[in-house]
Amino acid sequence: MAAKIISGVEVARQIREEIKAEVEQLKAKYNKVPGLVTILVGENPASVSYVTGKQKTAKELGFYSVQDDQPADITEEQLLALIDKYNKDDSINGILVQLPLPKHINETKVLYAIDPDKDVDAFHPVNVGRLVIGEGIFLPCTPAGIQELLVRGGVETSGAHVVVVGRSNIVGKPIANIMLQKAKGANSTVTVVHTGTKDVGHYTRMADILIVAAGRPKYVTADMVKEGAAVIDVGVNRIGMTPEGKAKLAGDVDFDNVKEKASLITPVPGGVGPMTITMLMKNTLAAFKNSLGIK
Repeated sequence: MAAKIISGVEVARQIREEIKAEVEQLKAKYNKVPGLVTILVGENPASVSYVTGKQKTAKELGFYSVQDDQPADITEEQLLALIDKYNKDDSINGILVQLPLPKHINETKVLYAIDPDKDVDAFHPVNVGRLVIGEGIFLPCTPAGIQELLVRGGVETSGAHVVVVGRSNIVGKPIANIMLQKAKGANSTVTVVHTGTKDVGHYTRMADILIVAAGRPKYVTADMVKEGAAVIDVGVNRIGMTPEGKAKLAGDVDFDNVKEKASLITPVPGGVGPMTITMLMKNTLAAFKNSLGIK
């Protein structure tokens, strides 16, 4: 029996509707709305596209939204001063600096300069620490989106064996920590495999829930997956062009074959991808509520 395909597009739409309704309620009560600033340095076409998408979504949800474009030759000192300005601005709850930055700017220094309570990407070491001890105000966007897909897909996580393929700071490590927590949508037993693991398939075949963020197209094949497992594919790999001149995308999972074995699977595109911006908006709302003293 083929797997249930869980649509990130549909789940993201549901969450955005919930956010929009909550923003309207908070606005009626406090006469304030969440504020998000996206800082773009230079004119990298991919970065321009990402930032435009984030701003558009924020406005649709009723946020106060600021797009701050800076020239590619801005100094590190000037950029840090700009972040400090937004750290002190009460109308801004979320600060996002679009990466990558020009080579003359230290990305780590810039990310660490953001007030952890406004760090809606949740990359600041303070937020990483909060995540590990289970006290995060908000969670990194892509891993948080994965958890939402599992919960809303009806997957039982408590007591399940989760195997994570990949150990990046953006996906692998945080999703492992999220699923370990003694919390709803988590409480799992977690194994992390990576490039140093001998016989990756030995572990992936044990997974009730398999989360793949390997960065290699079609890396996980059907013989590496247990019958009835839930499979979340985080990978987005360009594997050529369509006759129409569009990029051909593939995930890290051999979708066509694995879907015949899994109970649930996410497609690429249209799976985890649409969740990331939505979870950024959810984090900005959480930061706003935190600033109002609302748990």
